[in-house]
Amino acid sequence: HVWVRLITGDSIVSAEAVWDHVTMANRELAFKAGDVIKVLDASNKDWWWGQIDDEEGWFPASFVRLWVNQEDGVEEGPSDVQNGHLDPNSECLCLGRPLQNRDQMRANVINEIMSTERHYIKHLKDICEGYLKQCRKRRDMFSDEQLKVIFGNIEDIYRFQMGFVRDLEKQYNNDDPHLSEIGPCFLEHQDGFWIYSEYCNNHLDACMELSKLMKDSRYQHFFEACRLLQQMIDIAIDGFLLTPVQKICKYPLQLAELLKYTAQDHSDYRYVAAALAVMRNVTQQINERKRRLENIDKIAQWQASVLDWEGEDILDRSSELIYTGEMAWIYQPYGRNQQRVFFLFDHQMVLCKKDLIRRDILYYKGRIDMDKYEVVDIEDGRDDDFNVSMKNAFKLHNKETEEIHLFFAKKLEEKIRWLRAFREERKMVQEDEKIGFEISENQKRQAAMTVRKLPFPQHSEAWIYSPKGFASVFYRPCYGEFLRQKSNSFFSLPFSPSLYVYISNGSIRTATREF
Repeated sequence: HVWVRLITGDSIVSAEAVWDHVTMANRELAFKAGDVIKVLDASNKDWWWGQIDDEEGWFPASFVRLWVNQEDGVEEGPSDVQNGHLDPNSECLCLGRPLQNRDQMRANVINEIMSTERHYIKHLKDICEGYLKQCRKRRDMFSDEQLKVIFGNIEDIYRFQMGFVRDLEKQYNNDDPHLSEIGPCFLEHQDGFWIYSEYCNNHLDACMELSKLMKDSRYQHFFEACRLLQQMIDIAIDGFLLTPVQKICKYPLQLAELLKYTAQDHSDYRYVAAALAVMRNVTQQINERKRRLENIDKIAQWQASVLDWEGEDILDRSSELIYTGEMAWIYQPYGRNQQRVFFLFDHQMVLCKKDLIRRDILYYKGRIDMDKYEVVDIEDGRDDDFNVSMKNAFKLHNKETEEIHLFFAKKLEEKIRWLRAFREERKMVQEDEKIGFEISENQKRQAAMTVRKLPFPQHSEAWIYSPKGFASVFYRPCYGEFLRQKSNSFFSLPFSPSLYVYISNGSIRTATREF
């Protein structure tokens, strides 16, 4: 190839980054779009070795456009040359530089998309056959659960991408690439791209599992042997497993560039525009679900702060707090107006009562299964079910048992916000079911461990009362003091600024106070 010959000669070869390259592998070179990389080795067509300032590492060849020093003068290069990232006195030419012709520029983008897709298929094949297949042969080293954590649904992604690329090849016009119509391919396969959500959500767990295994030299040698056997480039396995995460985020950038160089009268224009909107939505939703998983620790901490908790953990069914607020509430069997604080999560709404003295302390009072209830907006007036006057009210009606919960918001605006939140909750549940979003057992365990590791605040005090008397202990030692009390009951101290624990006749009462 021309770039290999140039690098082995006396020419200085530089490349301009077209897209960001985010990496967690220490042998890869990270950069942002617009950076200029000095290319040191291009012998591998997929991954090149380059340098930025004092940093060197591997980077995907498809992420850059190549520039090369030549003896005859040429006009200025891109903005990075003008901005001083490259020596303005060097005579540079972008080898792949499109002519100032829209058709030619569109052809270049099409060719780049096709090239990256073909290379990506090879990359996925290497992971599945070079790593996963070999791991399955070593039952003495890997359990099925470990392989599921490390590789996620990489095989599903591989199968999907092969079908996607086959359709792209059918639409690719080899003689006149600018005439290719690839927009419809993205639209036809749009539902398939959601499988990336599961992979991206699992990626952090994969990194943690690999990190644990790599502490054992046996696993280091095994993965290195797999790489050499498959003739893969010198990048650690976690670098290879990061590629699908980067790939799904790259599609909107590629389609945006393609749309930029597609004339509005081109037959592919409206399809590319629609495909860009679809892929932006896919990546946005995937990022949103990844954010939710990163926030589950906060949900676990919140639950630990609620006293007298009963039943399953929030994370057993939910992953997002959608809305919260205080309202008056009447439950049909009792018919008594009660003031409660409500926390609406996906799938469920938790009811809490504020402490009479410390209003920031919450007691668990129950929950409502939102999968079994429908929201009913009602007009102001008198309600026949509860025989009460209503204002700013709505109901939750159980479709199976006919149970009814009646709620009164303080203001009309608050009622509107609640109704909007209920619609958002149902929409979130439907979207999660569509893409198979769920919190793994490993992620739940990690959240629980995080809460257990939280230290008591510096000014924490715990009082232990038993038939023998009243004792005061400070900070974490209160755990041990509590466990030494004579009682058949066990209570795990919640995350709280201050805690009193009363033990009497085997029963436990709690309250809190700051001092």
